[in-house]
Amino acid sequence: MTGKVDFKRDEKQFYSAPTDRFVEVDVPQMSFLQIDGAGSPESDAYARAVEALYALSYPVKFASKNLLGRDYVVCPLEGLWWSDRLGSFAERAKAEWLWTMMIRQPDWVTADLVDSVREKAIAKAPAAAGVRLVAFTEGLSVQILHLGSFEDETPTVARLHDEYLPANGLVESGHHHEIYFSDPRTSPPEKLRTIIRQPVARR
Repeated sequence: MTGKVDFKRDEKQFYSAPTDRFVEVDVPQMSFLQIDGAGSPESDAYARAVEALYALSYPVKFASKNLLGRDYVVCPLEGLWWSDRLGSFAERAKAEWLWTMMIRQPDWVTADLVDSVREKAIAKAPAAAGVRLVAFTEGLSVQILHLGSFEDETPTVARLHDEYLPANGLVESGHHHEIYFSDPRTSPPEKLRTIIRQPVARR
């Protein structure tokens, strides 16, 4: 057992799910580094945003270990996705997509700690200037583990919204949320593992 805090290990209910059915979870307030953007996840702007998150997350981790004596495993990349036009996701009209990419931080990481390493991060990834530390709460949510390409998520997402939510008296209450356990730059599409989560409210 490692001495590091590892949220994927210690809070498995938020980082695992069946692949064949939806499950409900109650997601508490969590702290995240976040950055906003628009357009395709294949765009340069998206790549720069993700680079900025990691450029801050690792120095923050080391500052926490060295200054506070508290170590932890850097969390996986996550994303909130939405659009001003309902059909843009089913149509894969990626230019219309809006997103917030984010990486979870331990509760003891403060804005001052983040700012103490920000200048160094900006030198490597200028977009780090636009990364913010926020508290984020989703509450009741429905999730499933998707195996395979991002392009193949559409039927699962449709089943969630068109079948599971109505059948269980639920309505959407937040943005489509994904948690990425694989790096699409190095993993073949069929090996990608992604939590698909939808915050909901009871009718």
